[in-house]
Amino acid sequence: MIRPYAAKDKPETIALLRQNTPAYFDPSEEADFNHYLDVEREDYFVYEEEGRIVGAGGINYFPKEKTARISWDMVDPAMQGKGIGKKLTQFRIDHILKDPRIAFIVVRTSQLAYAFYEKMGFEVISIEQDYWAKNYHLYLMQMPIIQSK
Repeated sequence: MIRPYAAKDKPETIALLRQNTPAYFDPSEEADFNHYLDVEREDYFVYEEEGRIVGAGGINYFPKEKTARISWDMVDPAMQGKGIGKKLTQFRIDHILKDPRIAFIVVRTSQLAYAFYEKMGFEVISIEQDYWAKNYHLYLMQMPIIQSK
């Protein structure tokens, strides 16, 4: 089940981040994630299975740029490869498509996960070395939206 994040989910989502550190996140990013959840979160969703959060991911909106950004995606390492990340990402893409102001969906990821987003239809538009932390490079990716009239 995919549902909106609630404040009570914070300990489980922080634990999920820790399970994905250092495989996908640098330890220094936990403070950024805490800040995101408390201050920058707009739409954030959790994927629950048997009452346990096994995935999470958010969306932030930049209406002036006609852009939505998929952010802070993570799946329990024991559950990776079972389609949870794909379902959670597609859920958010579908959610974004309901907003006619959005022309592009972007994702800022790393060399560790960019291939997943390529399979979902995103294209790399730039790469910045050591952006997130040493050896965690920024892969800025984009998906144009074609709105029906």
